Amino acid sequence: MVEEGHLTRAAERLGIRASSLSQQIIALERELDANLFVRTQAGMTPTAAALALLPHARRILEEAELGARAVRDTVGRPLRIGVTPGAPPAVLATLYAEAAEIEDLSAARQLELLRRGGLDAGLLALPEDVDGLRAAIVSERPLGVLVSVAHPLARLDEVSWVDLTGLDLLLYERKLAPGYHDRLLADCVAAGWRPAHVRAGPPRRSLFVAELRHGGDVVALRPREEPAEGLRWLPLRTAPVVRHALVWDPAHECSDRIAALV
Repeated sequence: MVEEGHLTRAAERLGIRASSLSQQIIALERELDANLFVRTQAGMTPTAAALALLPHARRILEEAELGARAVRDTVGRPLRIGVTPGAPPAVLATLYAEAAEIEDLSAARQLELLRRGGLDAGLLALPEDVDGLRAAIVSERPLGVLVSVAHPLARLDEVSWVDLTGLDLLLYERKLAPGYHDRLLADCVAAGWRPAHVRAGPPRRSLFVAELRHGGDVVALRPREEPAEGLRWLPLRTAPVVRHALVWDPAHECSDRIAALV
């Protein structure tokens, strides 16, 4: 209105009727208890009150546009979510259904990126250091024993902790997920099994599988899964449970979208 100086032209610019714009101006003047325009036959001239209000009104409009743009950007783009090897298939299916961009990342790398804003959310096994982040449990699965089909254990229908005596444990490097790594070893000791050796398995799945197939007296502890060729998965009596959580920064602009995935 200030820029046009004429009610009809201002209404046309806004795409509304002149009568509607006039009513809105009158309502605002009543609310502020101040005249904003001097009305003449030639048009409408802003008063000192209107000119004082103008920069604040412009800032409000700019902020509203920025907010709307942020919402459009947030809703329109896919979420970038990190996942660790062995992530629950059902949860992965949900993430893919939401058209999320999935990246295979270690738990340590996910947490680093989450705190730097380089990742929208992460799917990882607990416990890990999630201080300052929100963690929602999305899966709880008992661990079992993954072993070569050529190993004597593969003939059993179920494995006890005693059956693992003298065997090595194939586990990823501690630096990839230190919290879960330490908890798993503590659970083994609490159950009465101390692995003969803890082998740092290669991060690539194909190499990890090859180590289990041909590594001799070695097993891995994993949730139930369709084993690769040459391996067998066996249930473990009194097995510990692995809990996967979706983790994100509660202050993230996509926080509500991420929470809706849980």
